[in-house]
Amino acid sequence: WSLWLQCCSQLQLNYSVHQTPPSLIKSPGQSMTCRHTKDKGHNQMYWFRQRPGEAMTLVAYIAFGGTPDYGGGPQTKFSVVKESIEEGALTVKDLQPDDAGRYFCAVSKHSDARSQRG
Repeated sequence: WSLWLQCCSQLQLNYSVHQTPPSLIKSPGQSMTCRHTKDKGHNQMYWFRQRPGEAMTLVAYIAFGGTPDYGGGPQTKFSVVKESIEEGALTVKDLQPDDAGRYFCAVSKHSDARSQRG
């Protein structure tokens, strides 16, 4: 049997966003990589997975030049890189039926969040 996976891209006003490949059919045990390119740079990259019939969940986060955060998930399952301000990729290793679904990338500019104590 095979798994169907989709790398989804959304258009934003004034930005050109591309995720490739648009869809994949893979066998269990294989890996897949979704690439994200954008014409304007953003430091932070978030990858989400949406399994059939479920809500999206965050699977990985990385800031350019930073260390990936897999949200407590197994680091052996996902690998995320941000090669430049404009480009990044998510790899899902050892594909299993539970990995089928849509993978989305979201980016944002760095924000300097500060806690305020009263």
